[in-house]
Amino acid sequence: MSGKTLFEKIWETRVVDSPAQEAARVKALAESGNLDDGSSAVERQELLYIDLHLIHEVTSPQAFEGLRRAELPVRRADLTLATVDHNVPTFGRDEPNPDPLSAKQIKVMQQNAGEFGVTLFDIFDARQGIVHIIGPEQGFTQPGMTIVCGDSHTSTHGAFGALAFGIGTSEVEHVLATQTLRQIRPKTMSVEVAGELSPGVTAKDVILAIINEIGVSGGRGHVIEYRGEVIRNLSMEERMTVCNMSIEAGARAGLIAPDERTFEYMRGRPHAPGEDDWARSVEQWRQLPTDEDARFDREVSIDGSRIRPYVTWGTNPAQSVTIDGHVPHPDEMAAGERETAERALAYMDLAPGTPIREIRVDRVFLGSCTNGRIEDMRAAAAVVDGRQVAPGVSAMVVPGSGLVKHQAEKEGLADIFIAAGFDWRDAGCSMCLGMNPDVLAPGERCASTSNRNFEGRQGPGGRTHLVSPEMAAAAAVAGHFVDVTEVMA
Repeated sequence: MSGKTLFEKIWETRVVDSPAQEAARVKALAESGNLDDGSSAVERQELLYIDLHLIHEVTSPQAFEGLRRAELPVRRADLTLATVDHNVPTFGRDEPNPDPLSAKQIKVMQQNAGEFGVTLFDIFDARQGIVHIIGPEQGFTQPGMTIVCGDSHTSTHGAFGALAFGIGTSEVEHVLATQTLRQIRPKTMSVEVAGELSPGVTAKDVILAIINEIGVSGGRGHVIEYRGEVIRNLSMEERMTVCNMSIEAGARAGLIAPDERTFEYMRGRPHAPGEDDWARSVEQWRQLPTDEDARFDREVSIDGSRIRPYVTWGTNPAQSVTIDGHVPHPDEMAAGERETAERALAYMDLAPGTPIREIRVDRVFLGSCTNGRIEDMRAAAAVVDGRQVAPGVSAMVVPGSGLVKHQAEKEGLADIFIAAGFDWRDAGCSMCLGMNPDVLAPGERCASTSNRNFEGRQGPGGRTHLVSPEMAAAAAVAGHFVDVTEVMA
């Protein structure tokens, strides 16, 4: 019998009810003569226990209203954490909110949290921030957990060896009411990144390279486990960047096995196990990594030493090339990709053959649940330190949480950004999704550290190029895309 993967170890310990158990019940009913018509034809998903439920102001109002109509409480309010992040303004919070919808959603979140006894990191709480940043930051996110949120980038938490995935609003209600969730068991996929990264290459480039290799549907139906020397050498915040964009490869979730680096990051955080429970918890977590003889349904290998800084040119994260490349020509692509590429080029207003280095930018956005952590702030500040934002470029930095903002200000990073000509903002999702005042104008081109470059994602008609924090900072200084190592030379 072969060993088990990290995914299998987590999944199998969280199954409350499974098709096999249902089949046994059906058989027993049939033998007793009490089987209802059609029961044997019902295919049941597996019912999982959920260890942590994260919620925010956008995907939770309908779920709470459902509980209210059914006269149900939140089953485990102590395992539920709420914040406001998607709609919050990132400047002028002392002033009335200029967006009535945003103001209403924040108010409703406040009312729901109070009524149902859910902990809320509210807009003026120092711990407020993007839901996928505050979970790890506070120590709520732990190895071996099942974690869900009404947000697709919940996969971020997989960096800790937690099975984390996004869910829909009706599922949010189900978890609030039962602390369980029905799911179809996904397949397993190994993505190994071997070797060492070159200077200027970051975790963002690693995940863009993976998506470029396997495509936006390459992980469909699978949970990806990221493995190999490159992955092991990443910091925890870099691992979160990789797992964050698993969904952009079509995967259900992304995982990285917990190790000593994981434990070191977690120790002492407010909601991590205390000293009395620490040794026991670590011993359990050390049992989670994939067994040597475990088998995956699919395996992919990538040479990390060949990865270069990436820049997306199109309207999905797989449409990318390295900084040394050119905008591709649709005629050079497979037949199934040509029409998509032609539409992307038209929307992005790019001509085939254009060198990536010649693409000028109007805006630069540093932030999001992908790259809004303190390490991202430090890396970008190192690029702009002593330099100026290029004429005609508008650049902004939005920390991923209030604590990240405080730390960056304490370290003098905010001063560096401000001196260089960046706007320094409060924590929130900001321009990542254009659901707040931070949006692109039609036709504006943005170097963004976020996770999606879809049409209109950052504002109707806005054009988004996904890059690492270092590459975004370099573009802000140069006014166009440039290899960050050249700026730092």
